Amino acid sequence: MIQSPYQKYQQLSAQTATPIQLVLMLYDGAIRFTKQGIMGVEQRNYELANNCFCKAEAILHELIASLNFDYPISSQLVNIYEYMLHQLIQANIGKNPKQAEEVVAHLNELRESWKKVAGNMPLQQQA
Repeated sequence: MIQSPYQKYQQLSAQTATPIQLVLMLYDGAIRFTKQGIMGVEQRNYELANNCFCKAEAILHELIASLNFDYPISSQLVNIYEYMLHQLIQANIGKNPKQAEEVVAHLNELRESWKKVAGNMPLQQQA
């Protein structure tokens, strides 16, 4: 399989990213796929909507799997992620963009919080 330069760049970025940068990349992907799923619903392209919502769900599962439950915030985050998963599944089943738009809003808010955390940490602590 031949990779495009962009695919090679993405792969290298993921391999050299700090843990916080990886979390931000996951949020970016979940936001992008959820928005594409919304677009699919609006265009009545239900195959596109389903594929994109499923990709966003997979990213949320990855975020759940990456939680460290030694920190109390993790139990709160898992509840938020599970709620967003539920909303995405319902949006996909009912082809309801409103539920997916709510997920995008939550993802954006969480992404901004992680970005602030990353900005307040010295680089050696982000690794």
